[in-house]
Amino acid sequence: MTTTFHWFLPTSGDGHGVGAATVRAGAAAHERAATVGYLARVAMTAERAGFTGALTPVGAGCPDPWLLCAAVAQYARKINFLVAVRAGFTLPTLVAQQAQTFQAIAGNRLALNVVTGGDPAEQRAYGDFLDHDERYARTAEYLDVLRSAMQGPFDFAGDHYRVAAGGLHDPLDPAPPVYFGGASPAAEAVAARTADVYLMWGEPVAAIAERVDRMRARAAGHGRTLRFGLRVHVIVRADADAAWEHAARLLAGMEPARIAAAQERFARMDSVGQARMTALHDKTDGLEIAPNLWAGIGLVREGAGTALVGGPDEVAERIGEYAAAGVDEFILSGWPHVEEAERVGRLVLPRVRTPQPIGSV
Repeated sequence: MTTTFHWFLPTSGDGHGVGAATVRAGAAAHERAATVGYLARVAMTAERAGFTGALTPVGAGCPDPWLLCAAVAQYARKINFLVAVRAGFTLPTLVAQQAQTFQAIAGNRLALNVVTGGDPAEQRAYGDFLDHDERYARTAEYLDVLRSAMQGPFDFAGDHYRVAAGGLHDPLDPAPPVYFGGASPAAEAVAARTADVYLMWGEPVAAIAERVDRMRARAAGHGRTLRFGLRVHVIVRADADAAWEHAARLLAGMEPARIAAAQERFARMDSVGQARMTALHDKTDGLEIAPNLWAGIGLVREGAGTALVGGPDEVAERIGEYAAAGVDEFILSGWPHVEEAERVGRLVLPRVRTPQPIGSV
């Protein structure tokens, strides 16, 4: 199968330091505002660099991803948009209508990144008081209703949703693919039955391979197959020393108070995936937890907390190892997102698509 590479739209702001993804607390100072013009620049740079899609986050510190992506799509005319949708906060029947509208506006370039949510405090701030497993039970129904609504007339009766004679008058064909992540048993059950692409955050290759094997088996139990995606940052330079020097500069920009505040927030979450990210800091004496895999990002950033660090050949080799373990899609990023999209596109993507002579830059 073809390996696909996506980039990231920093919709809460961008800069030269590690920023938070979905909240403003603990983030590095944003030197570049997330205007439509700037995000369009990120997206256009990514599409020129060879990336297929761009992922957007969703959360309390993010502008609405539907509105921003619809605006950016008018400038970046080729790249796909992985629009984040928080399950349970909007009726899935309405999301089907939004998806149809977006496809018409953007020219069938939509994928849906369905997010259940892992911070109880943030969930309650939105008015959602369900516990962890109840949220995933609702997400399962949410996806059932969403898929049915995109296909046309249907009825549905569940614990969280009821629909009578609902659905789009003109079905979406093909329907946008559903990307979905989560490391808990409840999340895996939902993904195995409903997702098109199962997303994971960057862990050592052996851990990813184990999860891929388990999820393949779970999906097969439903008569389904999954694609697998890996969300990880990249710090690549002409040689490994320069890459690690840049990682050290990013680490130096993380004030102790920021790290402490972020770790306190992560500890109160009920996200199993976040707990797995946080635990990586305790597995070794340093932050390089596997060859070229650095856990420093996760000191201050929620969600994906690791980066591939090294020269072009090293980063390409690690990506190849993940691909051999079953990863079909990679969602990459780096700060600032314009310059790093160009750099990764120039130094890494040619090596993972067409073998390059070792040492050529």
